[in-house]
Amino acid sequence: MPISSIAVGHPAEFGSVDALRAALAEFISVLIFVFAGSGSGVAFAELTNNASTTPAGLIAAAVAHAFALFVAVAIAANISGGHVNPAVTFGAFLGGNITLVRSILYWIAQLLGSVVACLLLKVATNGMTISAFSLSTGVGVWNALVLEIVMTFGLVYTVYATAIDKRSAGNISIIAPIAIGFIVGANILVGGAFDGASMNPAVSFGPAVVSWSWENHWVYWLGPFLGAAIAALIYDWIFIGPATHEPLPTTDYS
Repeated sequence: MPISSIAVGHPAEFGSVDALRAALAEFISVLIFVFAGSGSGVAFAELTNNASTTPAGLIAAAVAHAFALFVAVAIAANISGGHVNPAVTFGAFLGGNITLVRSILYWIAQLLGSVVACLLLKVATNGMTISAFSLSTGVGVWNALVLEIVMTFGLVYTVYATAIDKRSAGNISIIAPIAIGFIVGANILVGGAFDGASMNPAVSFGPAVVSWSWENHWVYWLGPFLGAAIAALIYDWIFIGPATHEPLPTTDYS
């Protein structure tokens, strides 16, 4: 079972130069991703007099997020693994691909990156509204929770298949950032009109902090973490398995 490969790590890892560099890479990638993704929504709302929920606005958001995530994952892949998402980090942790200590560093960096991106966006737009994620009219919290679970499942499953699986070498690993960006863009086209299609607690956390709007915010944490857990456990258990699983290097424990 993949749960047996979970590694807590050592507290000394909090001060490890390698771990701190990886956390910094996550911070920068999330900052770039959120600034471009949330910025596209602000820009489209300005150009269309707050009509960002139109089909054109949804397509614009999907394209912007897909492109930005492709870049964000690619530039951090060789340093931190290019998670750019606390849910992806959680999924990697459950599969034994990252220690809990390093996961905590990643989570802190990812959340800070999102908050800083939204603050910079607010300054750059002269105080324009950075809207928090919210549910559309007629969409209940449980509907949104299911959406977030399913969409994040697809995202983390894609991450496992193209980036984490050690057999994903050559052309598959090269296209991993593209595939990850594409699945997020596609999911936004599906769920964007219902709950904003977060799939990423950091992406929803930054706007919530800047706008100080927390209504139903728990959905954007519980849904992605549950979806990530299901994807990680299924892929690691069925498609990787104990015979092909590579344990973490001993350096990650000390």
